[in-house]
This record gives sequence, C-alpha cells and structure tokens, in this order.
Amino acid sequence: MQKLSRFFGLPRCFAALSFLCLLGSYGQTGEPIRALLVLGGCCHDYPTQQKLITEGISKRANVQWTIAFDPDNGTTHLNPVYEKESWADGFDVIVHDECCSDVKDPAIIRRILAPHRKGLPGVLLHCGMHSYRSEGYPQSTPWFDFTGVASTRHGPQVPIELTFVDSKHSILRGLSGWTTIKEELYNNSAGKLIETASPLIRGKQVYKNNEGKDITAEAIVAWTNLYNENTRVFATSLGHNNETVGDDRYLDLITRGLLWSVDKLDEEHLQPAARVLIDK
Repeated sequence: MQKLSRFFGLPRCFAALSFLCLLGSYGQTGEPIRALLVLGGCCHDYPTQQKLITEGISKRANVQWTIAFDPDNGTTHLNPVYEKESWADGFDVIVHDECCSDVKDPAIIRRILAPHRKGLPGVLLHCGMHSYRSEGYPQSTPWFDFTGVASTRHGPQVPIELTFVDSKHSILRGLSGWTTIKEELYNNSAGKLIETASPLIRGKQVYKNNEGKDITAEAIVAWTNLYNENTRVFATSLGHNNETVGDDRYLDLITRGLLWSVDKLDEEHLQPAARVLIDK
C-alpha cells in the first residue's frame, strides 16, 4: 500500500486547497475511480459536507478523491483549482458542489467546461446548479447546457416528498423514494429540463406563503444529462443541509449517479475503499 503523492499539479501555495486521498486494497476491484470534488462559496457548511460526501461515497464505491475546497463564503470568488487550463488532468470525474453564482467571466466558464465538452463526466450537487450565471441568464447559459436544467431560485426550507419518475433507470435500482428533512426545492425554469436531460426523481413541497395560503410546488430534483452529445452528467438539486448530505439514502443516490456517469455502475466498482488517508 502506497501513499498517493501526486496532487495533479495543483499549487501548494493555496491554503484554501485541501486534498483527501482514499487508499486501499484494490486488487479485487481493479483501479479506483479518480474523482475531484470542487466545493466552497456561499451558504453551506462545506467543511462538514466535503467529509460527508467523500467518505460516504467511498464506503460504497471504489473512489479515490482529491478535494478542492475554497473557504471564501461569497458568490464572486473563483475556486483556485480553476486557475490552470489543465485543472482537470488526471481525473475520471468531477463533482461540482460549488456555490458561486456571480462568477460570470465567459472565458473562465469556458475553461471550466472545456474538459467536460471533451467527454469528462460530471456530477452536480445542489448549488452547483445555481453557479456561473453568465450572459443569457435566466433563459439559457453555457452552464445550464451542462447541468441540464435552467434553475433560478428555490423555495423555503420545508420537507420534500420524493417520487421516482424513472424507477427502471440503473441509478435508481434498489432505491426507493423518501421524504427529506427541511430542504430547498430548486425550480426547473419553464417547468422542465432541457431536451438533452432525462428526469429521475420529482420533489414536492407543501407550505404556507406569507398570506397563510397553502402552496404546492413540484420540480425534478434528480436527472441525467448528455452534454455536448458525448458527456454523461448526473445531477441532483438536493443537498442543502448536513442531515440530507449525510443521509444514507442520499449517499446511495449520488454514489450510483457518480458510477453511472463514468459508466462503471456495476458490482466491481460497488466495493468500498478499504482505508481513508487525509493529506492537506
């Protein structure tokens, strides 16, 4: 067993960047999937959620992680991982969990999307849908083409009832719907996904507005997208609060979504990493 020592060229000078590498005995399950988790920005407990996501997924699948965490808690700061053109080199999948709606420079957004346009799979979690609101927002932006949905707002924090739309999809095999704790229901602008995306799970919230009137809101909360005709993307707008991110049902869902994105949703890769090492 050897310690992973390569950090894929990321500059050590950025204190905001931390790395987590999962090591184990992979002989019986083949090579691990190399995943980069990008997170940070506004409105969420990212220091806790990075641990919940990476450890939760790697208890379920043979995934090796690098974390690019930006502690800036605003919406305008670019995660330092994106400063290099080669930011995605060496990874099999990128998990986007950043919250930076006011990073709008088209050149930066093109740099972020470039490896995905070439076929690098992506997973988008929660506020990843509400980032990079460049020219064309709210109708259509390059980021929406990647995520698969134009989402512009969310409702109050109340429980969301989840119902499977495509229960036969491999991502949902063996899973079942549930009702979350207090969570944010992201909207689907125009009430639907874009034409390259396919729904998996629908969410419903019932709450009272400021006038005391009962409101029922529904939206797709998990889906797949085929980006640029060749890139698999799994996305879910769920995951605001730690209780949801740490829920076994949520972790089962995003684990299977990640494996689907890299076309390795099989028993060989549904094996946990044997050991976790954290290197910062």
